[in-house]
Amino acid sequence: MQPNRVRVRVRVRGQVQGVWYRGSTQQQAMRLGVCGWVRNAPDGSVELEAEGEREAVERLLRWCRTGPPSARVEDLDVDDIDVSGGAGFDIRG
Repeated sequence: MQPNRVRVRVRVRGQVQGVWYRGSTQQQAMRLGVCGWVRNAPDGSVELEAEGEREAVERLLRWCRTGPPSARVEDLDVDDIDVSGGAGFDIRG
């Protein structure tokens, strides 16, 4: 793998379900060339994994701290995980 490539696991808390957070995240990720997935969690948060060039992933994380206009992000937990490769950015469950 490329040394500048990273993958993160993120949990977004706040008013983030029912506000088009997943679809907006997918659009931003694809625009930035980041692969991975996003899904609603049972506890009302949104979970995602994002992989790509470090700067692109950091830009996506900056966007995630605000999200779409209707979202109210209260907290963002970010953990570095192993790069796994892949393509595209999916919306899951």
